[in-house]
Amino acid sequence: MKYPHFFDQVEPLRLFDPLADFLGALEDGQMEITYLDLVKFAGHSCPTIAGVYLMAKLGLERLFENLPTRGEIEVHIKGSKAEGVNGVVGNTLAYICGVSDEGGFKGIGGKFDRSNKLFYNAPITGEVALKRIDTGAKVELNYDPSIIPPEPQMKELMQKLIMGQASMEEKKEFGQLWQKRVEKILTSKELWPKMLTLF
Repeated sequence: MKYPHFFDQVEPLRLFDPLADFLGALEDGQMEITYLDLVKFAGHSCPTIAGVYLMAKLGLERLFENLPTRGEIEVHIKGSKAEGVNGVVGNTLAYICGVSDEGGFKGIGGKFDRSNKLFYNAPITGEVALKRIDTGAKVELNYDPSIIPPEPQMKELMQKLIMGQASMEEKKEFGQLWQKRVEKILTSKELWPKMLTLF
């Protein structure tokens, strides 16, 4: 399996999963979720998935001094599930946090319930909020990658691809330019404070 090299340069998200620990799936319940894992889950790498990674990384660092506890974090999305990329953002954040909507895992003996912890149309100020269930601590986040704009020729290349008129060289060029922007978002740490607001 081949993919852009920068995927491996993105620091993995490290969490503690009590359910995985209880069932012996992972030693000490410790897990890493890589950017490649997020790409596999979402089926693509784009500025939105990069933003989910950044929101999870910086948001969970704000909420937890040590490893975040997977399954014990609520995910709140301000807009509706069907609006824009809200469903993608919500589902991918929920994957990282180990939670789900009403269809999630119901737990064992009253513990490890992963359901009813993903909410849309949430009454929050930010686009997204992450909330610790044990303490009630919450962080709200806004993400805007416009400071790193796409290359000008991408629009024309995308139109050609959509219309089935692009050559193999143009298809390859579009993919490279697309991932170049994603790479800049994920690796330009000095720009993260301008792309991401936490409050």
